[in-house]
Amino acid sequence: MNRTLLGMLTPSSNTVLEPYTAALLQGLFPRVTAHFQRFTVKETSLSGPDQAFDPTPQLEAARLLNDARMDVIAWSGTSASWLGFETDRQLCAAIAETTGVPATSSVLALNEILTRTGVTRLGLVTPYLDEIQAAIVANYAAEDIEVVAERHLNDRGNFSFSEYDEATLAGLVREVAQCHPQAITLLCTNMRGAAIVPALEQELGIPIYDSVSVAVWKSLQLAGEDTTCIQGWGGLFQDPRLGP
Repeated sequence: MNRTLLGMLTPSSNTVLEPYTAALLQGLFPRVTAHFQRFTVKETSLSGPDQAFDPTPQLEAARLLNDARMDVIAWSGTSASWLGFETDRQLCAAIAETTGVPATSSVLALNEILTRTGVTRLGLVTPYLDEIQAAIVANYAAEDIEVVAERHLNDRGNFSFSEYDEATLAGLVREVAQCHPQAITLLCTNMRGAAIVPALEQELGIPIYDSVSVAVWKSLQLAGEDTTCIQGWGGLFQDPRLGP
């Protein structure tokens, strides 16, 4: 059987991205499967021990994943949104050079989506601390994308991000939607956002991009898979502007 193997680099304290990635790909099982390798992330701040997201353990995790002959490797995390987008561009280039397979990240995938759909007014929902949120807003402003509304939970995390329920996240999305952004992002791969997207898009009439979902979307594209095969997880996978 011809298989497509998607590798996902995973923060060690994350309990959301693995089950949600598997759920997104359920309709393609067993031909398309996701495989995960963790590296240490226990906190999300600008001053804690994980603040710099040293690429060395990420590259080692990518090497281990590639022992299983991945077709694509994705960093399913959002650190570049506050550290700077160039950090993910450099990381993905290093992964590709090290492993010989294409690489992407949640943030690079999101930014491609925003560019391809012409978004300049963005709504932002995260669990992050005030200073993290401010850095994210500034980084998007530097790319001529205005965050017109944001909500964040001011949580240092990282494990705790997974404990916010879907109703809480949906409420934050609805608040952000009141400012009429062109799109809204649930920016964190340890938030339970992916499953609430379809109903909220229908309710609000605004595209919503979840970080786990965008990593899956771009990984499938890099592997040469048809993303429209993903059904029931929001407009991302059906938008003709976001085809191959």
